Amino acid sequence: MTAADKSAPDPTVWTATCLAQVERAMAELRRGGIVALLDGQQMDGQQMDGQQPAHRHAALVIAAEMLEQPALATLLAANNAGQGGTGRGIRLVVTAERANALVRRGLVPAPAAATAADDSHRLLALSGALAAEAIRQIADPTVEPVAWLAAGIVPVADVAPALCQGAIELTKLARLLPAALIVLVPHSALERWVDPAFRLEAADLPAFRRNAAANLRRVGSAPVPLDGAESCEIVAFRPSDGGKEHLAIVIGRPDTSQPVLVRLHSECYTGDLLGSLRCDCGPQLRGAIAAIEKAGSGVLLYLAQEGRGIGLVNKLRAYRLQDAGADTLDANLQLGYGADERLYEPAAEMLRQLGVGAVRLLTNNPEKVAGLAQCGIAVIERVPHVFQANDHNERYLSTKAIRFGHMF
Repeated sequence: MTAADKSAPDPTVWTATCLAQVERAMAELRRGGIVALLDGQQMDGQQMDGQQPAHRHAALVIAAEMLEQPALATLLAANNAGQGGTGRGIRLVVTAERANALVRRGLVPAPAAATAADDSHRLLALSGALAAEAIRQIADPTVEPVAWLAAGIVPVADVAPALCQGAIELTKLARLLPAALIVLVPHSALERWVDPAFRLEAADLPAFRRNAAANLRRVGSAPVPLDGAESCEIVAFRPSDGGKEHLAIVIGRPDTSQPVLVRLHSECYTGDLLGSLRCDCGPQLRGAIAAIEKAGSGVLLYLAQEGRGIGLVNKLRAYRLQDAGADTLDANLQLGYGADERLYEPAAEMLRQLGVGAVRLLTNNPEKVAGLAQCGIAVIERVPHVFQANDHNERYLSTKAIRFGHMF
């Protein structure tokens, strides 16, 4: 658990009490619905000081990517509902990376220092005649935003940071663009706008992915002879959030009393399955299987973290941005994501459950070495894993070397 997660509730208790609500909220956002985030430490920007929960403000949240006009009308109604709403207006929270991209294009004014104190997000006040399509354009860098949007956008800082960060994290968990609309309403008015099943504490969200990753459960295994590695068993691990399974491809009979040859491979639908030439994932996957077989034994972890953790749909969006001139790192930033959103807790937990405590790591990526070590797995040696570039991925590989520090 990172320093930022130290205040998270105990994982066992937290999972039992909050998991279902987080999953429901993710599904509701993906269908364009509204969820509510609560912040137990704030009341209209002030500490609660013993006030009853009925006086707390909550945030009605909808993913900007999924916004349609009826849902926008509901948010406007909630904002204008007299004593049942704050009248503060609709706010759009985006990541700092996305906001910086909008500022560079002249579509959003640069924030004053007072409104840019938090490096994780930016809050934008929206005014004028709001249209769902226009707001979706602000969130999605693959769509050309209309110039008039800038006139109705002002950077502000009038929503509790925990609510803003919770909204961003929830959209990421739902595999959507990290941008959300927020309207504040009193806690006492929530019943009018959001079903109790779609309400959750904002403070629970920052630790959600890490807790789910660290609570993997082995759910199935079977021998699966592979082309080039016939003595092979595939073991499936499911995270506690019920999400996509991670796979361990165990080749031969690794001696876990010694450092085991291991490859961490993030799934890549386009490269692994379709043979895409835009990346080197397919050759890395097949090359790792061949290298482990040649060594006699080892483990390849096939991790459900497509596109460095942003998901397949957003990876395709990143490709569009790359075709327009961005490199692979800047494309992620324009989408509102970090350069690399992957976690190493799943890999470490899988290795522990397989009895592996020390590894010889097949990788060119120093972040994998550091990330796995920070999760308690001893990396005894980095084993280079380099493949020939082609005309389609040469720039991609160059970016990984220059900007990510990969050692080719």
